[in-house]
Amino acid sequence: MNEQARNFADAASHAQLLDRLAEVAVRVGLGLKPGQELVMTAPLDAVDLVRRITEHAYRAGASLVTTIFSDEETTLMRFRHGQDRSFDTAPAWLYEGMAAAFKNGAARLAIVGEDPSLLAKEDPEKVSRANRARSKAYMPALNMIAGFDINWTIVAAATPAWAKTVFPNDPEDAALAKLWQAIFSASRVDTPDPIASWEKHNAALQARTRMLNEKNYAALHFRGPGTDLRVGLADGHEWNGGAAKAKNGIVCNANIPTEEVFTTPHKDRVDGTVTSTKPLSYNGTLIQDIQVRFEGGRIVESRARTGETVLNKVLDTDEGARRLGEVALVPYSSPISQSGLLFFNTLFDENASSHIALGQAYSKCIRGGGAMSEDELASRGANKSLIHIDWMIGSDQVDVDGITQDGKAEPLMRGGEWVTK
Repeated sequence: MNEQARNFADAASHAQLLDRLAEVAVRVGLGLKPGQELVMTAPLDAVDLVRRITEHAYRAGASLVTTIFSDEETTLMRFRHGQDRSFDTAPAWLYEGMAAAFKNGAARLAIVGEDPSLLAKEDPEKVSRANRARSKAYMPALNMIAGFDINWTIVAAATPAWAKTVFPNDPEDAALAKLWQAIFSASRVDTPDPIASWEKHNAALQARTRMLNEKNYAALHFRGPGTDLRVGLADGHEWNGGAAKAKNGIVCNANIPTEEVFTTPHKDRVDGTVTSTKPLSYNGTLIQDIQVRFEGGRIVESRARTGETVLNKVLDTDEGARRLGEVALVPYSSPISQSGLLFFNTLFDENASSHIALGQAYSKCIRGGGAMSEDELASRGANKSLIHIDWMIGSDQVDVDGITQDGKAEPLMRGGEWVTK
């Protein structure tokens, strides 16, 4: 951060920064257009940000803003008092309604800020069943999001439980203030002109994607402690990063913040071993020190220091859950990495580290994929699954080579940094 930006950040109040985050969410994240509806989901603790986003959405011309809130206390009540058979059900009517809204042109915004360990003490069998039921019910809406049919984005709000996880030694108020400041900084709103800052950042990410698309590597080779992994790339794959145009013609940033460039692996061409470099917080369960081995694209061995039971149940969700749907490259020098914080939240931690994702592939990462059938996408190597779960495999000890179409290895990242600036 330069001196001008630092002076601005010091002078700006929390309310001003919150308002700027809301503006960035609407203008940069969504690119919301006049007449669009907006469907928003958020935890109860994020109500202040919800209100700011709602105001900016209406100022941008939204026809209607509908927010669906979640409450962690009532979630815990379900696991502690709900009937056993209830864990195989999910509100399909809700997700069908969301899908109907998307088909009618609505945009989607998710605010995240959940307690990373909310369900750590609950029955992992019930957690797994509930997650599976939700994933299955959510599929009509998820297909439109993963297929980039609509403009959508994810932003974060600091919440007390999340803040205490990131800053366990601080009083709650201090922890919450620190987490908010980290969110503002990572989201580039603590600068004099956040919109211009995002334009510059998007241009840099798109320059990187152009380089990778020109290279058209056949595979990536990751090497580091506990990792020797070759990730074959899908036939006709295309790298993406930063702002992108959805099928509805609207340019949006799906993640605020974002530091990644990403593409689709070939579901049958992943081999070797890989070790996670950061914990994965998955629906209230913290999964740490993941180690897996791939053969022919499929995970055939898996273990984790904590959350292993939940991890293995996730891998058994469906056939595609043991295969990859995304590979992403992020330099170790990214602002989120350099903050030195472990966020216990995928939106942030994936942007501090190169990562892979189990499950569903993005059709937009296949050239012409938006117009392809599921069978056509599968023939290119795109994976299909009820899940899409990112976990981190990069660090300053991990090197990455690009493998050319004729099998030659070219240095791409060394010590977690791009070889070519």
